[in-house]
Amino acid sequence: MKRLMTITMLLLTVIACKKPGCTDPIAINYYPDATKDDGTCEYEDFNPAKLSGQILQNKILSKDTVWILDGRVTVMEGVTLSIEPGTIIKAEPGTGSSASTLIVKRGGKINAIGTPDEPIIFTSNQDNLDGNLHEGVRGLWGGVIINGKAPASFVGNVTEYQIEGIPATDLAGLMGGTDPHDNSGIFRYVSIRHGGSEIGEGNEINGLTLGAVGDGTQVDHVEIVGNTDDGIEIFGGTVNPHHILVWGQGDDGIDLDCGYAGRLSNSVVILTEASDHAIEIDGPEGSLMAEFELDSIYLVGATTNCLPDGVDGEIADYRKGARGISKNIWCIDFALSSDVELDNNSDSQNYTNGVLEFENWYIKNPVDDNGNECFGITIDNLFYDKGTVQSTFEQDAYNFASFVTTTPFEDIINNEFSWTYYNYAH
Repeated sequence: MKRLMTITMLLLTVIACKKPGCTDPIAINYYPDATKDDGTCEYEDFNPAKLSGQILQNKILSKDTVWILDGRVTVMEGVTLSIEPGTIIKAEPGTGSSASTLIVKRGGKINAIGTPDEPIIFTSNQDNLDGNLHEGVRGLWGGVIINGKAPASFVGNVTEYQIEGIPATDLAGLMGGTDPHDNSGIFRYVSIRHGGSEIGEGNEINGLTLGAVGDGTQVDHVEIVGNTDDGIEIFGGTVNPHHILVWGQGDDGIDLDCGYAGRLSNSVVILTEASDHAIEIDGPEGSLMAEFELDSIYLVGATTNCLPDGVDGEIADYRKGARGISKNIWCIDFALSSDVELDNNSDSQNYTNGVLEFENWYIKNPVDDNGNECFGITIDNLFYDKGTVQSTFEQDAYNFASFVTTTPFEDIINNEFSWTYYNYAH
């Protein structure tokens, strides 16, 4: 009841407070303890401001209005788009080449710097921000794409490549370069909701796409809710995202490709009935042999009464010669049929050669309707080498993986992710 009353009060504060002495409004962030209107404020109507086409000069999006994303909007090279804490950006609907999407071109910057009390929200214009759209509503607009000039491992050893989700005719979709320290700005305390529309059959836009982004870029405390395709996908680059939460994606939660050479840490993926893999990692596509690092990742399966929901989402798939280390990984409430898979011989060989590593995996079984732990899951069920040239991966899993009965998941959600819609909804 208290939270429902809080939402009602917050709905009154979408626009700026005009009367002197009133408390500052916030951007409907579902954070129950944030500053809210005390009932003494006066308001006036406002006109949403539309964003379309190319942003050709530095621009600030203020929180005193709702910004409308209309079609593909591109932050051009040499331009910085700044977004104030508490700002709401709502996207017009659309599919194909007209899908509403925010693109930061190579050499452009985005400084979207929210706070726990005032996160920045990207969502559909169908979202009333009162909970009318749940995590299962997907594909209402595109997503956010940031491209950089860092190295990546592309087919043919080219230094630049067109990112997925953007038509080849739009050169703002090019990613890649030679500067590992490239800086595309700051993206912090941002919630991205209900995106992932298709530009073509089987070609959807991710919630957040990072294309060859350099480690001069800061990406942290980002929530992606209800995206049709992946939650976050990283193509090459050296960026080091942390505190990412993905909930209810239609494909993979975390997807790494093209020789990603950064560290992704302290993040959470929560599957629902439509979700595929929590983690999917591809190896390099050219001769650049970069290696990723995953550290302190919490993966939550979708089960009911010990059985998988929906499409039977998997834990992780390492494929196409994946290279890197996955450590301190928590797998929570995955059903018996879910596994961590080495997809082919190149992955088996990389594991054998020590360039694909696993350390400290923790498994918590799901429970039935009576709260009893579901048994039958074993380490050799969970860790599977699919290659025809077998490695010792399955046997070694007994050394790096173990079962646990409790996890830090709830504490992490209530503290490090207290600002998210997911935390409010649960």
